[in-house]
Amino acid sequence: MLRHIIVFISGNGSNLQAIIDAIQSGTLECKIDLVVSSKQSAYGLTRAEKAGIPTLVFPLKPYKDAGKTRIEYDIDLANKVREYNPDLIVLAGWMLVLSSEFIDHFNDNIINLHPALPGQFDGVNAIERTYEAFKKGEITKTGVMVHKIIPEVDKGEPLMVEEVPIFESDTLESLEERIHSVEHRVIVQ
Repeated sequence: MLRHIIVFISGNGSNLQAIIDAIQSGTLECKIDLVVSSKQSAYGLTRAEKAGIPTLVFPLKPYKDAGKTRIEYDIDLANKVREYNPDLIVLAGWMLVLSSEFIDHFNDNIINLHPALPGQFDGVNAIERTYEAFKKGEITKTGVMVHKIIPEVDKGEPLMVEEVPIFESDTLESLEERIHSVEHRVIVQ
């Protein structure tokens, strides 16, 4: 059965590209019905357009500028996305926290990709914080997880976790590259 998904992004969209590539190669049986971005400048929108996938730019700033709440933003976003009746929503680099007012509309069918192990470096800049903790001798490994979305940042039930080693010779860039390659594989799985 073909699953219909919507992918949320905020930036480069390399994880989106991994999903697009897996669909095009036949290793992932689903269809991306829409790519939603919180930023007009997100390169992931270009990736989606090149693949013929409809896009929706839905920034938070106009809501803030108009004195509206995050709840109003989430409700309006949910209403737009609901029109597509997705089987699954994939947060692949989406940098806004979704409230229960959004989440509750989609019957627990929202997953997020996070570049850290469960309970380790929740939220933004996880790779940078991981690298700093490694250099201080506080940790010896990191990982990537796909988890269900709940209103708390990166606290949902892990669905898939893969450890990623950190080497003494690593730079921040080499660690980022290794984590991203694992992300691209895990998000497709």
